[in-house]
Amino acid sequence: MSTLGTKAARVHAGSPAGRPRKTSFRPEIQGLRSLAVLMVVTYHVWYGRVSGGVDVFLLISAFLMTLQFVGRHERREPFALLKHWLHLFRRLLPAAVTVIVATLAVSAVVLPPTRWLDVIQQGWASLFYSENRLLQQAAVDYYANDHSLASPFQHFWSLSIQGQVFILWPLIFLLAGWTARRYSLSYRPLLAYIFFAVFLGSLGYSVYFTATNQAMAYFDTGARLWEFALGTLVALILPGLRFSRRARIVMGWAGVAAMLACGIVLDVQGAFPGVAALWPTVAAALVIAAGQTQSRAGVDRILTSAPLVRLGDMSYALYLWHWPLLVLALAWSGKDHAGWLSGSAIIAAALALAYLTTRYIEKPWRGWKWPEVRKRRAVLAIMLVTAVAVAPLAGWRHQLDAERRALQEEKLANNPGSRVLDPTFTAAGMPAEGAALLPLAADLPKNWVAMDGPCTAEIAPEDPLLRDACGEQRPSGNPSRRVLVLGDSHAQQWSGAVKPLAAQKNWLLYSILKGACKATPPGLGGSEDCDNFNAAVRNEINRQQPDAIILLGTAAVPSSPTEELTPGFEELVTGWLDKGIDVVALRDNPRFSFNMAECVLRDGAEAQACRPPAAENLRLDSPFGSLDMARLPGLSLLDLTDRICTPAECPAVVGNVFVYLDNNHLSAEYADSMADEFAKRLLSSTGWTG
Repeated sequence: MSTLGTKAARVHAGSPAGRPRKTSFRPEIQGLRSLAVLMVVTYHVWYGRVSGGVDVFLLISAFLMTLQFVGRHERREPFALLKHWLHLFRRLLPAAVTVIVATLAVSAVVLPPTRWLDVIQQGWASLFYSENRLLQQAAVDYYANDHSLASPFQHFWSLSIQGQVFILWPLIFLLAGWTARRYSLSYRPLLAYIFFAVFLGSLGYSVYFTATNQAMAYFDTGARLWEFALGTLVALILPGLRFSRRARIVMGWAGVAAMLACGIVLDVQGAFPGVAALWPTVAAALVIAAGQTQSRAGVDRILTSAPLVRLGDMSYALYLWHWPLLVLALAWSGKDHAGWLSGSAIIAAALALAYLTTRYIEKPWRGWKWPEVRKRRAVLAIMLVTAVAVAPLAGWRHQLDAERRALQEEKLANNPGSRVLDPTFTAAGMPAEGAALLPLAADLPKNWVAMDGPCTAEIAPEDPLLRDACGEQRPSGNPSRRVLVLGDSHAQQWSGAVKPLAAQKNWLLYSILKGACKATPPGLGGSEDCDNFNAAVRNEINRQQPDAIILLGTAAVPSSPTEELTPGFEELVTGWLDKGIDVVALRDNPRFSFNMAECVLRDGAEAQACRPPAAENLRLDSPFGSLDMARLPGLSLLDLTDRICTPAECPAVVGNVFVYLDNNHLSAEYADSMADEFAKRLLSSTGWTG
């Protein structure tokens, strides 16, 4: 994928049969790169699948890098690591920056504002080779918005891992060279032992990580190192191997066939990078080992054809362009996948842009000799090209920050939120016509209520399962009351209305939350993971004995008036009430089958589609009516749905505030606007005075 391959394929390399070659160019490797990038592009665009082609790229890049450094050592040339890194990234960055800047420009026009901050964040991560780390976090983030919508920068994950390995591998080569000289060891065997250990260690880690958390393992550098190590081992061992021409013909065809079949036979996206990833990498190793057979029957006859070799020269740019073109085209068209015709158009556009980028940006920068004279010139060239991407990334973020500050300054006058649904609210308090909405549309996906920090001291959970799930808002001095907010994301959203009251009354407010996991009695959590979490929570409550627990007591159904008590509700709260713990149960908010915020951004707040009828989305009689309150002393019930919906409708915007950040979660801004009414009803219902 990287430009490393074009030059590295011309270094002094041994032939597949182990005999020295006068010519160092390996055209069959350029053809192999072409085959790999075509697999990636066609599978992504036409089939919506992952092909295993990226794994081939990783192996090839390590193979070629190893040939470079081993050749330097054997020719007794200095490694000059800083010069090597400057030269490498000076060649890699121009094409990447071109794609990043173009993607930012089109994203600002095509993508909804709710995705802008994510695009900016991933643009920074892509520029500085950390996109895989960012995607690791998103892979396990329940609160990440719109999982089904891919980022136009998502494909930079593999380039980020390559960039990290391009730093690490030369350090290993250098250290091994010093060790070999210091202790009179043979360099090539020493490297083979080192990288065989890396291969085994990383593969074992990858298999374990993939089995326990495949979504995170997929983007993990450590879980991918074995693929690079395998490429290095092939480069180290291959010169000592001898294969007959017939064997190499069979190896070449078997390798290509296995590569092409990989994405069809295997669930690459769901099974990699564990042991299943050996399929495409071993297949690529067979093709490399087959080399140039000089036979009309060899697969290298196809791989060394002029079209594939030329495509290999621009494979890096083609990989860079194909993914943002696909994602942005789908976002513009409103489709969730490309058809054969539209997909062909996307591939044709990617090929054209790859050609132009390679010819007019990548090659001129590669051929520019001025930065090669001195290191500081190379640093200056890298800073210059980096600044081309930094300017729009920083400028776009600065613009959004300025808009946010301006909105916050006018918040009291222009954004009353739920207060306009108070019968006592007067027309004099109505916001000015045309006032902007809060939160800023770009902030909506992250507009979640959060505590001040993790739980500490006496409320820090003893069970490791709960430590990352516990957050607190500490009072000044000794707390007058310890209040626990418990449950899933729908309990979390209401904590935004509790926080101001907790600060006013000097409560120790803390939460133990898990996404998509309602607080239930044993066996009713809906999954083993949730049941285990709830069991740990019950044990923690028995240990801590909070003064009060706030949780959700009902569960609504999207775009339906159906709403019931949460499973085992009465059994659950009875156990706490018997221990003298007060319980406050909240009624769930209406949920919808479509994104309410994006409805507003697309059609406007006054559009009928964004103001669904209350009768069709909210149960008229509260499910709490079925409870025998005489049997549940200490239980208080709160229903604030009248501060979300009017008798006629459930608007997506109330009082110039987005009610929802997606299809079912209240925005933190809207929850905050309900704080006064929440406090009034809570204190009235519970009788608490402090």
